[in-house]
Amino acid sequence: MVEKNYHMSMDLTLSVINGKWKSLILCHLGEKSQRNGELMHKMPGISQKVLTQQLKELISDGVVRRDSYPGLPLHVEYSLTDEGKSLRRVLIDMSIWGEEHAKKLNQGSQEISFSNDNYRGYLKIDDSQSGVKQTAE
Repeated sequence: MVEKNYHMSMDLTLSVINGKWKSLILCHLGEKSQRNGELMHKMPGISQKVLTQQLKELISDGVVRRDSYPGLPLHVEYSLTDEGKSLRRVLIDMSIWGEEHAKKLNQGSQEISFSNDNYRGYLKIDDSQSGVKQTAE
């Protein structure tokens, strides 16, 4: 068993979602299960190596699931686990805070813009077990 010590519980949360692409991956998977190629297409600028590494880390942290389907060619899809879906509120709140903070900074001398607002993909998550779509409040 590997022992890890964090200063605060928030540090563990941040370690799971920390990474240039992880939040975007989670938000895309919040829309629906996706294949590797779909994720690559939705995230211009990410390399295959980095996408694979980030997905492996998210799988290791228990927030993403990798499902393989038999047949040729091999069909692999990635989706959020229940644990990954539980990050929904955290990511939405962080995104909203970032938008509000950017507005304040833009009133000053800084110019903040966002190239992607995909956290909105996390606003509706398909809960495949119940068949009910969850929406943020």
